[in-house]
Amino acid sequence: MRSVSEIATPSSDWASAASIGLNTNILEINLINLILVLGILFYYGKGVLINFLDSRERTILNTIRDAEERHQEASNKLRKARIRLQQAKVKADEIRINGLTQMDREQRDLVDAADEDLKGLEDSKNYAIRFEKQRAIEQVRRQVSRLASERALETLNTRLDNQLHLRMIDYHIGLFRAMDNKSD
Repeated sequence: MRSVSEIATPSSDWASAASIGLNTNILEINLINLILVLGILFYYGKGVLINFLDSRERTILNTIRDAEERHQEASNKLRKARIRLQQAKVKADEIRINGLTQMDREQRDLVDAADEDLKGLEDSKNYAIRFEKQRAIEQVRRQVSRLASERALETLNTRLDNQLHLRMIDYHIGLFRAMDNKSD
């Protein structure tokens, strides 16, 4: 009895079947081998290729979604940073204006204090000048008074005789009595 393989393929074909194989040299590949290889690759590789492409698509979509989320977060952070920057600029302007205002106020206070000190020194100088003037006037007055008294005494001593002296004493005694009578 013959085997199933012998029935399906005549023995004359076995010699040619031994020569069937996969030719990997691209220049020697015939069209049938090429179609056969492509068909096998397409049939078995279709599922793998679809799985690979689906996986790659999910990876790309996840990457895009993550990038969009990071972009949104970065945009929010940038917006918040701009708001903080604007607030910092406003605060810096306030500080600068307050500093300039305080500097002007302190400068005015310093000028006012210097003016008051200058006025006080001027008043002190004027007081010292008036005091020295009064002292000089008083000194001159005393000297004039002393000199006048000395001259008057000298004149009296040279011109005063006994008779005139007694008359002056009587005159002054009379004045004292008149004053005494008015006070009673």
